[in-house]
Amino acid sequence: MSAPLLSVRHLVTRFRTSRGQITAVNDVSFDVAAGETLAIVGESGSGKSVTALSILGLIPDPPGHIESGEILFDGQDLLKMSDAEMRAVRGNRIAMIFQEPMSSLNPSMTVGMQVGEPVHLHRQAPWRVALEKARELLGLVRMSDAASRVNAYPHQFSGGMRQRAMIAMALACEPQLIIADEPTTALDVTVQAQILDLLKDLAERTGSALVLITHDLGVVARYADRVVVMYAGRVVESAPAAQLYARPRHPYTQGLMASVPRLDSDTSVRLVPIEGQPPDLARIPDGCAFAPRCQHASAACGQSPPPLRDIDLRHQVACILEV
Repeated sequence: MSAPLLSVRHLVTRFRTSRGQITAVNDVSFDVAAGETLAIVGESGSGKSVTALSILGLIPDPPGHIESGEILFDGQDLLKMSDAEMRAVRGNRIAMIFQEPMSSLNPSMTVGMQVGEPVHLHRQAPWRVALEKARELLGLVRMSDAASRVNAYPHQFSGGMRQRAMIAMALACEPQLIIADEPTTALDVTVQAQILDLLKDLAERTGSALVLITHDLGVVARYADRVVVMYAGRVVESAPAAQLYARPRHPYTQGLMASVPRLDSDTSVRLVPIEGQPPDLARIPDGCAFAPRCQHASAACGQSPPPLRDIDLRHQVACILEV
Protein backbone atom coordinates (compact mmCIF):
# COMPACT_ATOMS: atom_id res chain seq x y z
CA MET A 1 0.00 0.00 0.00
CA SER A 2 1.17 3.56 -0.70
CA ALA A 3 2.22 5.79 2.17
CA PRO A 4 -0.54 8.01 3.63
CA LEU A 5 -0.64 11.65 2.57
CA LEU A 6 -0.85 12.75 6.22
CA SER A 7 0.39 10.70 9.14
CA VAL A 8 -0.03 12.05 12.68
CA ARG A 9 1.96 10.06 15.24
CA HIS A 10 1.76 10.37 19.06
CA LEU A 11 0.91 14.07 18.93
CA VAL A 12 0.85 15.87 22.30
CA THR A 13 -0.24 19.52 22.51
CA ARG A 14 -0.40 21.33 25.84
CA PHE A 15 -1.46 24.76 27.11
CA ARG A 16 -0.18 26.64 30.16
CA THR A 17 -3.06 28.19 32.11
CA SER A 18 -3.66 29.80 35.50
CA ARG A 19 -5.09 26.43 36.60
CA GLY A 20 -2.00 24.53 35.55
CA GLN A 21 -0.98 22.70 32.42
CA ILE A 22 -3.76 21.33 30.21
CA THR A 23 -3.16 18.51 27.73
CA ALA A 24 -5.58 19.27 24.91
CA VAL A 25 -4.23 16.60 22.54
CA ASN A 26 -2.81 13.50 24.18
CA ASP A 27 -0.91 10.84 22.17
CA VAL A 28 -3.08 11.21 19.06
CA SER A 29 -2.27 9.14 15.97
CA PHE A 30 -4.12 8.71 12.66
CA ASP A 31 -3.52 8.60 8.90
CA VAL A 32 -5.22 10.28 5.94
CA ALA A 33 -4.82 8.75 2.49
CA ALA A 34 -4.74 10.83 -0.69
CA GLY A 35 -8.29 11.54 -1.85
CA GLU A 36 -9.83 10.23 1.39
CA THR A 37 -12.39 11.98 3.59
CA LEU A 38 -11.64 11.49 7.28
CA ALA A 39 -14.07 12.75 9.93
CA ILE A 40 -12.80 13.62 13.41
CA VAL A 41 -15.74 13.44 15.81
CA GLY A 42 -16.28 14.33 19.45
CA GLU A 43 -17.89 16.70 21.93
CA SER A 44 -16.68 20.25 22.44
CA GLY A 45 -13.33 20.18 24.22
CA SER A 46 -12.36 16.75 22.90
CA GLY A 47 -9.30 18.13 21.08
CA LYS A 48 -10.58 18.10 17.50
CA SER A 49 -9.81 21.71 16.62
CA VAL A 50 -6.52 21.77 18.52
CA THR A 51 -5.43 18.74 16.48
CA ALA A 52 -6.19 20.64 13.26
CA LEU A 53 -4.37 23.77 14.44
CA SER A 54 -1.39 21.63 15.46
CA ILE A 55 -1.17 20.17 11.95
CA LEU A 56 -1.04 23.66 10.47
CA GLY A 57 1.38 25.05 13.05
CA LEU A 58 -1.19 27.56 14.31
CA ILE A 59 -1.01 26.83 18.05
CA PRO A 60 -0.40 30.20 19.78
CA ASP A 61 2.83 30.03 21.78
CA PRO A 62 2.42 31.13 24.52
CA PRO A 63 0.26 29.72 26.02
CA GLY A 64 0.30 26.56 23.89
CA HIS A 65 3.02 24.34 22.53
CA ILE A 66 3.36 21.04 20.70
CA GLU A 67 5.34 18.96 23.14
CA SER A 68 6.03 15.83 21.10
CA GLY A 69 5.04 13.69 18.14
CA GLU A 70 5.34 13.69 14.38
CA ILE A 71 3.13 15.20 11.68
CA LEU A 72 4.30 13.71 8.39
CA PHE A 73 2.82 15.35 5.31
CA ASP A 74 3.84 13.84 1.99
CA GLY A 75 6.87 12.37 3.76
CA GLN A 76 8.01 15.60 5.47
CA ASP A 77 7.69 16.29 9.20
CA LEU A 78 5.80 19.57 9.53
CA LEU A 79 7.02 19.97 13.11
CA LYS A 80 10.61 20.25 11.90
CA MET A 81 9.87 22.97 9.34
CA SER A 82 10.86 26.60 9.85
CA ASP A 83 8.20 29.32 9.97
CA ALA A 84 8.98 30.26 6.35
CA GLU A 85 8.66 26.65 5.21
CA MET A 86 5.32 26.30 7.01
CA ARG A 87 4.01 29.49 5.40
CA ALA A 88 4.83 27.94 2.02
CA VAL A 89 2.73 24.88 2.92
CA ARG A 90 -0.15 26.64 4.69
CA GLY A 91 -2.80 27.85 2.24
CA ASN A 92 -0.90 26.23 -0.62
CA ARG A 93 -0.53 22.46 -0.12
CA ILE A 94 -2.72 22.34 3.00
CA ALA A 95 -5.74 24.64 3.32
CA MET A 96 -8.12 25.17 6.21
CA ILE A 97 -11.76 26.24 6.35
CA PHE A 98 -12.61 27.69 9.75
CA GLN A 99 -15.83 27.53 11.78
CA GLU A 100 -16.90 31.16 11.54
CA PRO A 101 -16.12 32.79 8.18
CA MET A 102 -17.01 36.30 9.37
CA SER A 103 -14.13 36.24 11.85
CA SER A 104 -11.81 34.56 9.32
CA LEU A 105 -12.43 36.97 6.43
CA ASN A 106 -10.84 40.44 6.52
CA PRO A 107 -13.71 42.98 6.64
CA SER A 108 -11.56 45.68 4.99
CA MET A 109 -10.66 43.66 1.87
CA THR A 110 -12.92 42.65 -0.98
CA VAL A 111 -13.81 38.98 -1.16
CA GLY A 112 -12.13 38.75 -4.57
CA MET A 113 -8.81 39.96 -3.17
CA GLN A 114 -9.00 37.47 -0.30
CA VAL A 115 -9.86 34.53 -2.55
CA GLY A 116 -7.13 35.52 -5.01
CA GLU A 117 -4.48 36.25 -2.40
CA PRO A 118 -3.18 32.63 -2.12
CA VAL A 119 -2.67 32.58 -5.90
CA HIS A 120 -0.84 35.90 -5.72
CA LEU A 121 1.37 34.81 -2.80
CA HIS A 122 2.07 31.16 -3.55
CA ARG A 123 1.96 31.19 -7.36
CA GLN A 124 3.51 34.67 -7.73
CA ALA A 125 0.66 35.57 -10.09
CA PRO A 126 0.00 39.28 -10.75
CA TRP A 127 -3.15 40.62 -9.11
CA ARG A 128 -4.96 40.82 -12.44
CA VAL A 129 -4.50 37.07 -12.91
CA ALA A 130 -5.28 36.35 -9.24
CA LEU A 131 -8.57 38.26 -9.40
CA GLU A 132 -9.56 36.45 -12.58
CA LYS A 133 -8.84 33.18 -10.78
CA ALA A 134 -11.00 34.42 -7.88
CA ARG A 135 -13.93 34.98 -10.27
CA GLU A 136 -13.46 31.46 -11.61
CA LEU A 137 -13.31 29.98 -8.10
CA LEU A 138 -16.42 31.84 -6.91
CA GLY A 139 -18.23 30.43 -9.91
CA LEU A 140 -16.90 26.96 -9.07
CA VAL A 141 -18.41 27.13 -5.58
CA ARG A 142 -21.73 28.14 -7.18
CA MET A 143 -21.72 31.73 -5.98
CA SER A 144 -24.50 33.62 -7.70
CA ASP A 145 -23.28 36.51 -9.90
CA ALA A 146 -19.65 35.59 -9.23
CA ALA A 147 -18.31 38.24 -11.63
CA SER A 148 -19.60 41.10 -9.49
CA ARG A 149 -19.12 39.39 -6.12
CA VAL A 150 -15.33 39.73 -6.35
CA ASN A 151 -15.74 43.44 -5.63
CA ALA A 152 -18.06 42.95 -2.63
CA TYR A 153 -17.03 42.94 1.03
CA PRO A 154 -17.73 40.14 3.56
CA HIS A 155 -20.45 42.12 5.36
CA GLN A 156 -22.43 42.16 2.09
CA PHE A 157 -22.54 38.36 2.03
CA SER A 158 -24.89 35.98 3.85
CA GLY A 159 -23.42 33.29 6.10
CA GLY A 160 -23.70 30.67 3.38
CA MET A 161 -22.06 32.96 0.82
CA ARG A 162 -19.18 33.71 3.20
CA GLN A 163 -18.61 30.01 3.71
CA ARG A 164 -18.59 29.48 -0.06
CA ALA A 165 -15.97 32.21 -0.30
CA MET A 166 -13.88 30.40 2.33
CA ILE A 167 -14.11 27.18 0.32
CA ALA A 168 -13.07 29.06 -2.83
CA MET A 169 -10.08 30.48 -0.96
CA ALA A 170 -9.13 27.00 0.28
CA LEU A 171 -9.24 25.63 -3.27
CA ALA A 172 -7.27 28.51 -4.80
CA CYS A 173 -3.93 26.68 -4.97
CA GLU A 174 -5.40 23.20 -5.53
CA PRO A 175 -4.20 21.84 -2.15
CA GLN A 176 -3.49 18.19 -1.52
CA LEU A 177 -5.29 18.40 1.85
CA ILE A 178 -8.25 20.47 3.04
CA ILE A 179 -9.09 20.67 6.76
CA ALA A 180 -12.66 21.85 7.44
CA ASP A 181 -13.27 22.72 11.10
CA GLU A 182 -17.04 22.62 11.77
CA PRO A 183 -17.62 24.40 8.43
CA THR A 184 -21.41 24.66 8.82
CA THR A 185 -21.81 25.50 12.54
CA ALA A 186 -23.40 28.93 12.08
CA LEU A 187 -25.57 28.01 9.08
CA ASP A 188 -29.18 26.87 8.86
CA VAL A 189 -29.89 23.21 8.05
CA THR A 190 -30.65 23.71 4.35
CA VAL A 191 -27.49 25.72 3.73
CA GLN A 192 -25.45 23.21 5.77
CA ALA A 193 -26.36 20.41 3.37
CA GLN A 194 -25.56 22.57 0.34
CA ILE A 195 -22.13 23.53 1.71
CA LEU A 196 -21.18 19.99 2.69
CA ASP A 197 -22.34 18.56 -0.65
CA LEU A 198 -20.30 21.23 -2.40
CA LEU A 199 -17.21 20.61 -0.28
CA LYS A 200 -17.31 16.83 -0.79
CA ASP A 201 -17.96 17.22 -4.53
CA LEU A 202 -15.09 19.66 -5.01
CA ALA A 203 -12.70 17.50 -2.97
CA GLU A 204 -13.54 14.52 -5.17
CA ARG A 205 -13.18 16.54 -8.38
CA THR A 206 -9.82 18.00 -7.41
CA GLY A 207 -8.49 14.81 -5.77
CA SER A 208 -7.86 16.57 -2.46
CA ALA A 209 -7.98 14.67 0.80
CA LEU A 210 -10.50 16.12 3.27
CA VAL A 211 -10.37 16.16 7.06
CA LEU A 212 -13.83 17.06 8.34
CA ILE A 213 -14.00 18.08 11.99
CA THR A 214 -17.52 17.82 13.35
CA HIS A 215 -19.73 16.83 16.28
CA ASP A 216 -22.57 15.88 13.90
CA LEU A 217 -22.80 12.12 13.36
CA GLY A 218 -25.28 12.65 10.52
CA VAL A 219 -22.55 14.51 8.63
CA VAL A 220 -20.16 11.63 9.27
CA ALA A 221 -22.57 9.02 7.94
CA ARG A 222 -23.12 10.87 4.69
CA TYR A 223 -19.69 12.24 3.83
CA ALA A 224 -16.85 10.36 5.57
CA ASP A 225 -14.85 7.37 4.39
CA ARG A 226 -13.25 6.85 7.80
CA VAL A 227 -13.88 8.16 11.31
CA VAL A 228 -11.68 9.05 14.27
CA VAL A 229 -13.60 9.49 17.55
CA MET A 230 -11.91 11.69 20.18
CA TYR A 231 -12.64 12.11 23.87
CA ALA A 232 -10.72 14.28 26.37
CA GLY A 233 -7.84 14.77 23.95
CA ARG A 234 -7.40 11.09 23.02
CA VAL A 235 -8.49 8.91 20.12
CA VAL A 236 -10.89 6.30 21.55
CA GLU A 237 -12.00 4.65 18.29
CA SER A 238 -10.96 4.65 14.64
CA ALA A 239 -12.67 2.76 11.83
CA PRO A 240 -14.13 2.94 8.31
CA ALA A 241 -17.40 4.90 8.55
CA ALA A 242 -19.65 2.01 7.47
CA GLN A 243 -17.96 -0.33 9.96
CA LEU A 244 -18.26 2.19 12.79
CA TYR A 245 -21.97 2.74 12.17
CA ALA A 246 -22.68 -0.97 11.81
CA ARG A 247 -20.97 -1.83 15.09
CA PRO A 248 -19.47 0.90 17.27
CA ARG A 249 -17.17 -0.71 19.84
CA HIS A 250 -16.20 1.97 22.37
CA PRO A 251 -18.86 2.81 25.01
CA TYR A 252 -18.45 6.52 24.18
CA THR A 253 -19.09 5.92 20.46
CA GLN A 254 -22.05 3.73 21.35
CA GLY A 255 -23.37 6.54 23.54
CA LEU A 256 -23.00 9.08 20.73
CA MET A 257 -24.93 6.81 18.37
CA ALA A 258 -27.69 6.17 20.93
CA SER A 259 -28.20 9.90 21.53
CA VAL A 260 -28.85 10.77 17.87
CA PRO A 261 -32.35 10.45 16.34
CA ARG A 262 -32.67 8.23 13.26
CA LEU A 263 -35.25 8.45 10.51
CA ASP A 264 -35.23 4.68 9.97
CA SER A 265 -35.94 3.74 13.58
CA ASP A 266 -39.14 3.32 15.61
CA THR A 267 -40.28 6.78 16.73
CA SER A 268 -41.33 5.28 20.08
CA VAL A 269 -37.70 4.44 20.90
CA ARG A 270 -36.35 7.03 23.32
CA LEU A 271 -32.99 8.69 22.80
CA VAL A 272 -30.44 7.77 25.46
CA PRO A 273 -28.22 10.65 26.60
CA ILE A 274 -24.67 10.17 27.84
CA GLU A 275 -24.88 10.93 31.54
CA GLY A 276 -22.45 13.38 33.14
CA GLN A 277 -20.06 15.90 31.63
CA PRO A 278 -16.73 15.68 29.79
CA PRO A 279 -13.80 15.77 32.24
CA ASP A 280 -11.93 18.87 33.29
CA LEU A 281 -8.74 18.73 31.17
CA ALA A 282 -6.77 20.15 34.09
CA ARG A 283 -7.83 17.17 36.22
CA ILE A 284 -7.96 14.16 33.90
CA PRO A 285 -8.50 10.86 35.77
CA ASP A 286 -5.52 8.50 35.98
CA GLY A 287 -7.23 5.79 33.97
CA CYS A 288 -9.78 5.94 31.18
CA ALA A 289 -11.14 9.50 30.97
CA PHE A 290 -14.58 8.20 30.00
CA ALA A 291 -14.84 5.79 32.98
CA PRO A 292 -16.83 8.20 35.24
CA ARG A 293 -19.58 8.34 32.57
CA CYS A 294 -19.36 4.71 31.42
CA GLN A 295 -21.99 2.21 32.57
CA HIS A 296 -19.55 -0.65 31.90
CA ALA A 297 -16.64 0.77 33.92
CA SER A 298 -14.82 -1.44 36.40
CA ALA A 299 -11.99 -0.87 38.89
CA ALA A 300 -9.45 -1.79 36.19
CA CYS A 301 -10.60 1.19 34.09
CA GLY A 302 -9.17 3.60 36.67
CA GLN A 303 -5.62 2.25 36.56
CA SER A 304 -4.17 3.60 33.29
CA PRO A 305 -5.42 5.02 29.98
CA PRO A 306 -6.15 2.09 27.64
CA PRO A 307 -4.09 2.13 24.43
CA LEU A 308 -5.63 1.84 20.99
CA ARG A 309 -5.73 -1.81 19.97
CA ASP A 310 -6.66 -3.52 16.73
CA ILE A 311 -9.94 -5.44 16.94
CA ASP A 312 -10.69 -5.82 13.24
CA LEU A 313 -9.36 -4.85 9.86
CA ARG A 314 -8.69 -1.07 10.07
CA HIS A 315 -10.75 -0.85 13.28
CA GLN A 316 -9.11 0.26 16.54
CA VAL A 317 -10.56 0.93 19.96
CA ALA A 318 -9.13 2.20 23.27
CA CYS A 319 -11.08 0.13 25.79
CA ILE A 320 -10.22 -2.85 28.02
CA LEU A 321 -13.66 -4.39 27.51
CA GLU A 322 -14.06 -7.31 25.13
CA VAL A 323 -16.24 -5.27 22.79
